[in-house]
Formats: sequence, structure tokens, C-alpha cells
Amino acid sequence: MPFALQGKLVASSAGSRDRIGVSLGRAVDSVSEVLMLIQSVGLCIKPHQEQAAKTVRDLQTWLQDRGLQVVLDKEAAHFGEGEGLTREELALQVDCVISLGGDGTLIGVARAVGKRPTPIFGVNLGTLGFLTEFTIDELYPGLEKFLSGELETLPRMRLRVGVMRKDALIADYLALNDVVIAKMALARMIELYVRAGGSDVTSYHADGLIVSTPTGSTGYSISAGGPIVMPGIHAVLLTPICPHALTQRPVVLPEDLELEIEVDPEGGEVQLTVDGQKGMILGSSDRVLIRRSINDALLVASPFRTRFDVLRQKLRWGQR
Repeated sequence: MPFALQGKLVASSAGSRDRIGVSLGRAVDSVSEVLMLIQSVGLCIKPHQEQAAKTVRDLQTWLQDRGLQVVLDKEAAHFGEGEGLTREELALQVDCVISLGGDGTLIGVARAVGKRPTPIFGVNLGTLGFLTEFTIDELYPGLEKFLSGELETLPRMRLRVGVMRKDALIADYLALNDVVIAKMALARMIELYVRAGGSDVTSYHADGLIVSTPTGSTGYSISAGGPIVMPGIHAVLLTPICPHALTQRPVVLPEDLELEIEVDPEGGEVQLTVDGQKGMILGSSDRVLIRRSINDALLVASPFRTRFDVLRQKLRWGQR
């Protein structure tokens, strides 16, 4: 059975004009039209964030005062007014989602949004994140700019992941950050055979292999020695985890190559993890097929800092 992509690629020729229009699938020509496009907003919050109760209540009131319908996920409903929905249910009803938490919360929201071209406005309730573009102090100034059509909504490429067992597709995922195929806790090193675009790449005798997007290059991949790749570059990264051969270095591949990773049947127990949140145990001779998804995640970009500002702060570049 071929592993086929489904869905519709959202594109626009509007350049850097009103990016909310891009995120909703078409260009817009005026701020008033932008405001008409955003009629409902979802609020999703990291679980067990009691300190965010006032933020949820105040934000719900602020949005409603501007004529917007507000839909809460089950966690946010503990603090706001209204019935709480699952994130998947919420994503079907709103024009954009505000994620309150950290990078993990935003990744979960992106998974719930799925293939829909819904902008995600990420707010970090702690320190600045790689994905959550706004601090809590920037929440309302950022929203004002977003709702007036002043901010960019930038696409972040994702990976479509399928697990084949014999000739059957047994699992299907979308990954924003990375796909990790690794040994179980007590297993020895594993053997993984990798093909790209139908051509043999290599076999990895290692603790595992990370396949990441440019967005995920600052996650697990960087800890394993992978490069930092700017989000606007369309590429796929292969980063081995503790390879037996020191010559097996990280590789950056073109976005249009489909990867096929096969588990050696003699290699011990292997686990597949997607974005650190979903996954499964792989059986011997299972094949993991990975390619770029045509359904990008759409993240609202902060006007308050550049990507280099984030890297300097998070990675402490220039500090001694």
C-alpha cells in the first residue's frame, strides 16, 4: 500500500501583506476584512496552571469585548466561562487558537488543529520558548497587532509519518518538531536501515535516529549534535543518537525526499516517538515512512524580536 498524502496546500500570492488572509487560505485587501475573517478564537492552556486563572478570565473578557466568540478547551474552562471542549473539537469551531503554556502546549495544539489552516498565537507562561513567540507581557499588545492585520502568520513545515507493518498502514501522525526512533530503556544499540527517495542512505548502528524539521532542529536534535536550521528553510534533518561509527554525522536532506526507515528484526525493542508526545512500539521489520506534509502549521510571528534574538537568549550566545 503506498503512503499517500492527503489534504489541500494553502498558498497565497499576497507576499507580506495581511498574513491572516494567507493563513485562512486567501489574501485580503483591508484591515476591516481581516477583522471580519477572525470571528472566533480558541483558548487552550497547559494543564494544572492555577496561576493562569486570572489571565484566562481577563483574556476571555478582552476578546468578547471586541465582538469575538471565545471557545475554551477543557483546561481553560476550569477558569473561564463556558463549556470546555477537547482541543480537537475546539479546532473545528474557531478561526485561530491562542495557546497559553509553553512549547509543549503549542505542539499539542498544532496536533489538535491537524490539517486545518488555523493560525496559532503562542504565549509562554514562563520563560520565552522557541515556538511560543509571545511573553505574557506581550499578550495584549501582540493581539492588538494580530487582530488589526499587522503581524505575519508564518508557515512551519511538518512531517507526515506513517508506520507500515507488512503491507498495512497501522499508524499515521503529523510532526511539527521531530520523529525519534530509539531503543527502549534496557535495549542494546539498534540497527536502522534508511532509504531516501528510493536510494539507500546507510544503516545506523546507534541508540536511535532523530528525523526533524527545521523547527525541531533546536529540540532533541541539537542535543544529539545536529545543526540549527532556520524555520524558513525547507529541509529534513537526520541526526543519529550516539552512533557506533563516529563518521555517521547529521545530514540535511531536501524536503521533497521520502524517507523509509526499517527496523532490523534482530535489533531489540524499538520505540517511535512523535513530537515527544505520541508514539508506539515498533515491531521487527516495521517500516517508518516520513515525508514533508503539505499541511503546514501556521504560527503568528512576534514583532518584538527576531529569530536570532530568541537563539541568543535561549542558547546564551555571547555569554561567558
